[in-house]
Amino acid sequence: MSGTAPRRSAMPTTLLLTCAALGVAGGLLLAPANWLSTVLLSLGNPTLSVAITGLWVLPSVIALRLLRRPLVGILVGIIAGLVIVPFSGYGFYSVITNASWALPAELPFMLVLWRYWKTWMHYAGAAVLGVVYPLFSWEFFHMGSQPLWSQILFFAVTFASCIGATALGILIADRLRAAGVGRR
Repeated sequence: MSGTAPRRSAMPTTLLLTCAALGVAGGLLLAPANWLSTVLLSLGNPTLSVAITGLWVLPSVIALRLLRRPLVGILVGIIAGLVIVPFSGYGFYSVITNASWALPAELPFMLVLWRYWKTWMHYAGAAVLGVVYPLFSWEFFHMGSQPLWSQILFFAVTFASCIGATALGILIADRLRAAGVGRR
């Protein structure tokens, strides 16, 4: 023994295992949600499809709230995307999709260099996502051909779904923490 303390990893094994568990659980939730979203879209009204879009941010919100560590939201999003790959018609594009959903959840914490972990910051990320996603997906959903009421509803439902999923993620993470999960 040299008398030096063992080197601490930047990402402890327990943190990585917790992220893996959250990512796998998220992927198992999102695999059927992906197909449900496709079925709802095929019914002709894109608003039905975006009613469940908040589910894509849920695993990352849980990770960020529970673990309060840099980049865990994105890591969990990537893992969830990898879980979905064999079940999705989109293949590895699912990994990119899930990472892109995790980024707005992580963004408010990233902006303050992960020094503050306030509840409102989760909702700020959800609000950004709830506004940005409809803008980026406008052409994909052919929203320009929809009546004005449908366009407004599209934004409102997406926003509500992101806020609702964030609230659920906060609740789940708080319950997990109370049960002893994620303690350092």
